Amino acid sequence: MMDLVIPDKVHDESRQGEALLLTPAAGKNNGRKLYIESYGCAMNFSDSEIVASILSEKGFETTTDYTNADVIFINTCSIRENAETRVRNRLREFKAAKAKNPGMVVGVLGCMAERLKAKFLEEEKLVDVVVGPDAYRDLPNLIEQVDGGQKAVNVLLSREETYADISPVRLNSNGINAFVSIMRGCDNMCSFCVVPFTRGRERSRDAVSIVNECTDLFNSGYREVTLLGQNVDSYKWTSVDGTQHVNFANLLELVALVNPDLRVRFSTSHPKDITDEVLYTIAKYDNICNYIHLPVQSGSSRVLDLMNRTYDREWYINRVDAIHRIIPGCAISTDVITGFCTETEEDHNETVSMMEYVKYDFAYMFMYSERPGTLAAKRYADDIPESIKAARLTEIVALQQQHSHIRLQAQIGKVQKVLIEGFSKKSKNDYCGRSDQNAMVVFPVDERYKPGMYVNVLAERCTTATLMGKIVPPGPLKGE
Repeated sequence: MMDLVIPDKVHDESRQGEALLLTPAAGKNNGRKLYIESYGCAMNFSDSEIVASILSEKGFETTTDYTNADVIFINTCSIRENAETRVRNRLREFKAAKAKNPGMVVGVLGCMAERLKAKFLEEEKLVDVVVGPDAYRDLPNLIEQVDGGQKAVNVLLSREETYADISPVRLNSNGINAFVSIMRGCDNMCSFCVVPFTRGRERSRDAVSIVNECTDLFNSGYREVTLLGQNVDSYKWTSVDGTQHVNFANLLELVALVNPDLRVRFSTSHPKDITDEVLYTIAKYDNICNYIHLPVQSGSSRVLDLMNRTYDREWYINRVDAIHRIIPGCAISTDVITGFCTETEEDHNETVSMMEYVKYDFAYMFMYSERPGTLAAKRYADDIPESIKAARLTEIVALQQQHSHIRLQAQIGKVQKVLIEGFSKKSKNDYCGRSDQNAMVVFPVDERYKPGMYVNVLAERCTTATLMGKIVPPGPLKGE
């Protein structure tokens, strides 16, 4: 265990995580309501909480009804074309509300704002503000510009901004699970990806502020944190005086030590960077979940080289084998892209064989979508017909459903440690929560146990996506 000096906090900022609406800071209510809608990755949802915090300090109160809002922000994703299409369609839906309220401010935040910049103001006449991921502190000033009759844009990227000093407002929270951003940006230049261009270079957040945030969350009743970064394994922080150095394995340990009743998850790992040190740290602490999201993208070394993933098939298999050796029973999920430039049937079959080798617990699977400005768009033709992309996607989706079912069937008859997150979506007679391996588990409500408590659940049956069972002795494991 490495030593990290964590100074006493000046104040204890307790937050009501279960609240859906944000009340502005005392004495600062400006009478204006803010509506934020988020798309894409968990980082975007985390950023929306930062935006809400910044504007709360200026007197804004959040609302869940955009028709009642004075300011509407849509936090966007540029990873795939269909994500951008959804955002454009949503903006058109805001048009009617804006027509009834001419003073309404509509803005676009995040990656899509960074990619399109001022073009957004020209293409979508209802957009008043365009703000990139590193410029959220400037939002109050930008809103003032719009109030004065001007359009406003700030998409400057930063090499320093981590928002480490801002306590995020937990929007639409169940008061149990929270995202904690540990770094921003990405230095990997995967040829298909826009993130390095929309979020800038990697910057790791101050480790002290991360541990303090996790401590505050636990003291406020939260029982699970997910550490977020585009590539968490490359996290590295050095104190100003140069005496303290923290890598990702060290950070995992520091957060795990906040309290044994605080579950720790993280996303996303990069196959080229995940180390045995990280794996041994996971194995060492019961409250670091045995679940790793390890995107493969393709099972073909040739395609991986074109994607500039900087590892090959053999390296990826080595990392999977290390996970199973060091953390027996660890669940693994992944990302897969079908139909990347020049992908042959042989390349596709190598992806299929990789899936057969690993038998992922879960996977996000997509057809390749060329993104303007990426290395792939500049270097390679998007030459795989859509029909072939779709056929290959259909094949791997069907295969993954089989594997997910197999993984869940293997848990039947075993006792799962489950953190109760709330009622099942289908019935108020059932609770739901996730196991250590990130499987969703549904079980009958027992009045002795409440959301935020840990219980033992005997898995009795499953669907392709969910375990079902019942609470068994000794009852709650942690969190009473």
